[in-house]
Amino acid sequence: MKVAVTLLVSSVAALLALGIVMLYSSSMAQVGARYLVKQLVAGAVGIGLCVTAAALDYRSLKKFAWPLFALAVLLLVLVFVPHIGIRSHGASRWLGYGRTSFFQPSEFAKLALLIALAWYCERFQRQMPTLKRGLVVPALFIGVVLGLIVKEPDVGTMLLVAAVSSVMLLIAGIRLRYFLPPVIAGALALGVFVYYNLVELTAMHQRGQHGAMRSERIYSWLHLEETKQDKGLQAYEAMIALGSGGLIGKGLGDGRQKLGFVPEHHTDFIFSIIGEELGLSATLLVIAAFVTLLVCGIYIAGNSRDAFGLLLGSGITFLIGLQALINIGVVTSALPNKGLPLPFISYGGSDLAMMMLSVGILLSIARHGRPADAMAELLSHGEDFRDPNPFKARNPK
Repeated sequence: MKVAVTLLVSSVAALLALGIVMLYSSSMAQVGARYLVKQLVAGAVGIGLCVTAAALDYRSLKKFAWPLFALAVLLLVLVFVPHIGIRSHGASRWLGYGRTSFFQPSEFAKLALLIALAWYCERFQRQMPTLKRGLVVPALFIGVVLGLIVKEPDVGTMLLVAAVSSVMLLIAGIRLRYFLPPVIAGALALGVFVYYNLVELTAMHQRGQHGAMRSERIYSWLHLEETKQDKGLQAYEAMIALGSGGLIGKGLGDGRQKLGFVPEHHTDFIFSIIGEELGLSATLLVIAAFVTLLVCGIYIAGNSRDAFGLLLGSGITFLIGLQALINIGVVTSALPNKGLPLPFISYGGSDLAMMMLSVGILLSIARHGRPADAMAELLSHGEDFRDPNPFKARNPK
């Protein structure tokens, strides 16, 4: 466990340090040190939350699971209230005053939902293989959060939260015969929706018209060369930045694509600036750091003392890993643009603070995990280190 914790902390520290350096390098020509100062403040808050969470017992979160969930829902609703929620770029995702945004509720809602879902799955662990407790009831409160996030709209975050929630339900023991039909039906419905939208959008482009933003993003992803001066501008310029960096990059601060070519170079597309200035070697090291974080998180969750720690640790780990995967996939044009930041690196105080709090909870799970010598003794006698197995079906009625 000590090795996993050391590697986890080292990976997060390395990503944080790289993020601070690259944020200043990518934004100094436009705003000087303004973004850097804001990120440093958010980083300090995040480190404080991380240390506090690591020092506390993660099991105390069970008492606050539903109050935190209710608070998350309330904050998601408040983004639609005039003079409290801020609408920018066609979306209502922030809380603030005037034109100054202070907090993005969807970032808090991610973690609050994971805590509530982990509590629920542990509380009803022996009934998770049933249709009602395993699918219907969790779908109700998961659906509330997803619906409010889509309303903003923020489809990328919705898909991320839905995927992580699905992983947690699978770990909790939901039967595949209940889980697969709605997943397949949803995937088919999404495919049909995208197909007919793209057909209509293609016809509109031929007439010189434009469609909805989400449809335009998918269209530009499929026709990057055609849309490189419009919706595909960021993805096209990001590919140029990654390609021009070569193996070792142009040098820190010497990138060109950040000078107005990649609009979101300090947030969603900062990975392209890393590739341009520090080269392929640096981008591979970033990926290696996230893979290390993923492996350590899975190990910590797998060696937790109880089912709550197993589920919460797994959810947090997959949340960070999947968000990083989607962001890197978008920057490399393997996925359509989703608007998700790169964890610990992209500019954004809400995301950074919540990610650091999540890491602190992982460290708390590790600190209160089962001792290695006790686990080895159990395994030597052919016993599971969780007794009884929290997700073993016992012929539910």
